[in-house]
Amino acid sequence: MARSIYVASPEGDTGKSTVALGLLDLLARTVQRVGVFRPVARSSEKRDYVLELLLEHDGVDLSYDECVGATYEEVHADAEAALSRIVQRFHAVERRCDAVVVVGTDYADVTGPTELAYNARIAANLGAPVVLVVNGDRRTPADIEQVVDVSVQELDANHAHVAAVVANRCSAQSVDVVRRLLQSAGRPAWALPESPLLSAPTMGQLSEAVGGTLISGDPELLGREVLDMLVGAMEIEHLLGRLSDGAVIMTPGDRADILLGLLLAHQADGFPTLAGIILNGGFRPAKTIQRLVDGLGSKLPIIATDMGTFRTASTVASTRGRLSADSQRKVDLALSLFERHVDGHALLAALDVAKPDVVTPLMFEYGLLDRARSDRRHIVLPEGNDDRILRAASTLLERGVADLTILGDEAAIRARAAELGLAIEGAQVIDPHDPQYVDRFAAEYAQIRAHKGMTVERAREIVPSVSYFGTMMVHLGLADGMVSGALHTTAHTIKPSFEIIKTAPGTSNVSSAFLMCLEDRVLVYADCAVIPDPTAEQLADIAISSAATAEQFGIEPRIAMLSYSTGESGSGADVDKVRAATALVRERRPDLSIEGPIQYDAAVDASVAKTKMPDSAVAGRATVFVFPDLNTGNNTYKAVQRSAGAVAIGPVLQGLRKPVNDLSRGALVQDIVNTVAITAIQAQAQTAREEGQA
Repeated sequence: MARSIYVASPEGDTGKSTVALGLLDLLARTVQRVGVFRPVARSSEKRDYVLELLLEHDGVDLSYDECVGATYEEVHADAEAALSRIVQRFHAVERRCDAVVVVGTDYADVTGPTELAYNARIAANLGAPVVLVVNGDRRTPADIEQVVDVSVQELDANHAHVAAVVANRCSAQSVDVVRRLLQSAGRPAWALPESPLLSAPTMGQLSEAVGGTLISGDPELLGREVLDMLVGAMEIEHLLGRLSDGAVIMTPGDRADILLGLLLAHQADGFPTLAGIILNGGFRPAKTIQRLVDGLGSKLPIIATDMGTFRTASTVASTRGRLSADSQRKVDLALSLFERHVDGHALLAALDVAKPDVVTPLMFEYGLLDRARSDRRHIVLPEGNDDRILRAASTLLERGVADLTILGDEAAIRARAAELGLAIEGAQVIDPHDPQYVDRFAAEYAQIRAHKGMTVERAREIVPSVSYFGTMMVHLGLADGMVSGALHTTAHTIKPSFEIIKTAPGTSNVSSAFLMCLEDRVLVYADCAVIPDPTAEQLADIAISSAATAEQFGIEPRIAMLSYSTGESGSGADVDKVRAATALVRERRPDLSIEGPIQYDAAVDASVAKTKMPDSAVAGRATVFVFPDLNTGNNTYKAVQRSAGAVAIGPVLQGLRKPVNDLSRGALVQDIVNTVAITAIQAQAQTAREEGQA
């Protein structure tokens, strides 16, 4: 039976979707299969945005319809029948999951104690402990405590068990006071601060609210949050001084002077970047003005509405944003707030959620972020002109995973990030043509490559290349690691590291490994990206480096040296190479568990191993797979990735003195986030080695 958790509130606008998302995220890194359930959906006509938000989470594999119990209409018609239907539909979800997050009603229809009592009855019938979420906005700590006491009494009276309490949207100054006050009642309790961004509407939501039409700009930028609202009725020179980042300006559609002035200010250096413009009054720009607007090529969304100024301003001011899956910045912020202010281990203990023995891909990915966050490192991202890099940087900074330097033109990068509604204020941005760095890097590079005839003059031409520039930062200790390759080839990314950073002591070759996240475990595959046809000595290096990589990421290394033959049954140059490499590893590292040559099925399948190598400590339970050549390794990892649905994280470069990692040019934002976390963990391990040798 799954462990279910009911997230309930005694009123609307508590922001309990933030708590539900944080709880879902916590469970997804703790159990193998997590589900969500909405006992009463907001509407039968529109899809419930809270449920859609949670269903977008990578850890959930359920459809919308099966996660809805009933509608408000069904509850009104027959509350008992609706309750029966809710329980029945919940158990259908529960049977497929190890834990289920149940999100109570939103007070969108019924209000007051009656609705809380109905939530309590649902929770009691589902056997789900309650996480009570109350609204701390514009309330004193004593007020919040009183709301909690009344709500707990109501829940108790209807046989629901309150396992924990979260006061959300508290003032930043009162968070600690509220937490201590609520914890004094003897139950787990936490307080989260108010964040204006989470309740900020997007341009798309404002356009919908005013019945607007997009007449110019990039539709993708309708997802940007609006942080300020201004009515543009004054002369443009006075309005310009009142602009702020993320503001929407509402102005009559026939004020061409204001429209053009705002577009120019938005594009000008030194002025704030706007979220959008709303032209009201039913006016549209004249054809000549529209031609001028189009000629400027601005991506800023311009919305036209038939509403007058007063109705437009009133509607915009009253439109409340929501936490939804289409705003990654809000999702990152919500998860960051939950992680920083809620003790996840204590909450899981209060909810009695046991951790399974398996490791799912999602658990492994979250483990990477947690480890990177525990000892933050400085990573350089050379490809600042790629939106994926900026989106990943925003997530990494918001979640506190690493400190970042982004390479590129600072004004252009920060303007594009602001345009996308991303938070990269915490990142350092360096122009790779900055003479201060180029001169220093050129002198150092010329010295490193002097044996190849490198001169300082020639080096000045080379080091502004972003891969060389980023590698020099790592070499000189200005960054702990580098991640690149979203826009560049593998050779472009890693060639500078071969020349500048070079191999770690005791290692002669740089190789690669993929962390292969299967449904219930994580394996290491090497080498799948660097050495085409390794010699026996290179295979031995790959095996030893891969064992170290496995240990860095919490995988006990049991090495299988793969071949088309197992044990002593085969012969030939290819098998002999693997046999010789296995002997070299045993000679150099007798502490490692290794078997070879061995076929893949004997390495991974216990029943096959029992027949072919019954006395082997590795056969049937290998965790590190070393392929005899790049052709075999690359094709095998891709075959397993596609046919078994494995998540392939990498390639992770191994054997370098300092960490540099390559991205696929088709990398997704999450791939970049994972690779930065991996690089940070490698940097942590390097520091630990250096301290151990000191």
